[in-house]
Amino acid sequence: MNAVFLDTVGLVALWNAADQWHAPAEVAHARVRQERLNLITTTHVLLECGNAVARTNLRGEVTRLRITLTEQNGLIDPFEDDWKQTWKDFDRGNPGDAGIVDLVSFAIMRRLGIRQAFTNDRHFAAAGFETLF
Repeated sequence: MNAVFLDTVGLVALWNAADQWHAPAEVAHARVRQERLNLITTTHVLLECGNAVARTNLRGEVTRLRITLTEQNGLIDPFEDDWKQTWKDFDRGNPGDAGIVDLVSFAIMRRLGIRQAFTNDRHFAAAGFETLF
């Protein structure tokens, strides 16, 4: 699949000009747009984004992304097998390992054959994915 997975870290960095990762997120986002990659994320990432920006003026960014991805079939809900794999990985993990939202993201990325993630979250790189900034 010619797609990039949108992670919470990357999205919040893109939306928030005061974020320490804002500039590299903007550069990566411009590259993604130029390459016309399909944008994919999960409902869980959107929930995490909503929580992250709930007390800011960035709430509209989450809503706009939800609408856009819904229209483009880029908003994914986990399948039962994704959940099973996620909980296996979670139960095997240690403190400091990826959290549950990242783990379900990894399961979905693997199922869909997505290798790139719009993030700089080290957990994605540790799981074998290419982070874009």
